Amino acid sequence: MKRIYMDHAATTPVAPEVLKAMMPFFGRKYGNASSIHSFGQEARDALDNSREILSRFINAEFEELIFTSGGTESDNIAIIGAALAGKEKNHIITSRIEHHAVLHTCKFLEKYGFKVTYLAVDRYGFVKPEDVEKAITKNTVLVSIMHANNEIGTIEPVREIGRICRDAGVLFHTDAVQSFGKIPLNVKKMNIDMLSASAHKIYGPKGAGLLYIRNGVAIKPLMHGGGHEFGMRSGTENIPGIVGFAKAAELAGRNMDKWREHETRLRKMLARGVLEIPDSWLNGHPEKRIPGNASFCFRFIEGESLVVHLSMIGVAASTGSACSSKDLRPSHVLTAIGLKPFDAHGSLRLTLGKDNTKEDVDFVIKELPGIVSKLRKISPMGRK
Repeated sequence: MKRIYMDHAATTPVAPEVLKAMMPFFGRKYGNASSIHSFGQEARDALDNSREILSRFINAEFEELIFTSGGTESDNIAIIGAALAGKEKNHIITSRIEHHAVLHTCKFLEKYGFKVTYLAVDRYGFVKPEDVEKAITKNTVLVSIMHANNEIGTIEPVREIGRICRDAGVLFHTDAVQSFGKIPLNVKKMNIDMLSASAHKIYGPKGAGLLYIRNGVAIKPLMHGGGHEFGMRSGTENIPGIVGFAKAAELAGRNMDKWREHETRLRKMLARGVLEIPDSWLNGHPEKRIPGNASFCFRFIEGESLVVHLSMIGVAASTGSACSSKDLRPSHVLTAIGLKPFDAHGSLRLTLGKDNTKEDVDFVIKELPGIVSKLRKISPMGRK
């Protein structure tokens, strides 16, 4: 049975070039980057070179980039760190469709006296910049709005939101885990104060992430110890993972236009075929979305059943965020864009990557209608 991977928003395979770049640092180049001997300096050189590559990738300065274990840690450092450094300010603004790494962190801060405004979105999942502006008060310390949504793929008006925050003297953080390496990012032009990203979404290794912190932004570190990463994230650096992250970013930068065009073409082909199925629709904006993201809903069936049946024929998919795929509650993203829980339960996320082919898409388009029809016939949810 052929296996087809269409869950790239959850994670991606490590590119051969990335694995090759990492391998020496699992073996003969095993030094600690904080050591002053030649083994340590070899690791330090790799760390510095990787930081230079990744900072240039988003038009940041070398010292503005700190390495973390991934997007979740980066989000936590940015939000909690900014909140703790905010002195008397105790108000945070975010949206209802953020990743749980942001939403749960905000809920955590609410337990300690912080007030959080959760902005509504429109039917496409857009946060309106004017809503951000209206929500800002004299006590607002931080606005955190994701660059692109992990479930429905919608790309937010980050540049406009960042300008509003800059004019108001409020810090602006964006979770760019889904957009980093897929569409252009420029922290200076986009008025971003802090940005989170993760290697494993762009054909890099798991366990490596970054947090951009603009020079002059005050952040309280959450990790204390030896003062690594400019004092912002203590702990011996994951040199193999960081080297792999940098190589993955190099590949993404070199191939971004080609991969984006390829994934967009396949996504549109997939959407045309899938939407021939009655009582189905695309979630998110039809154009202003991450290239490979296609989020659908099918009335009268459960998305989990779709995922299981697709897996049985070799197709990997998901119902939404991989971090909450075992949660039986309807997606908070889909209900936020106005779907009723009944309809939100019938979601299917197919996310394409650079190695997917037209044949992969044709196979899914051919097989999916039969699966949907079969599930509707045995569904207790209504239509037969």
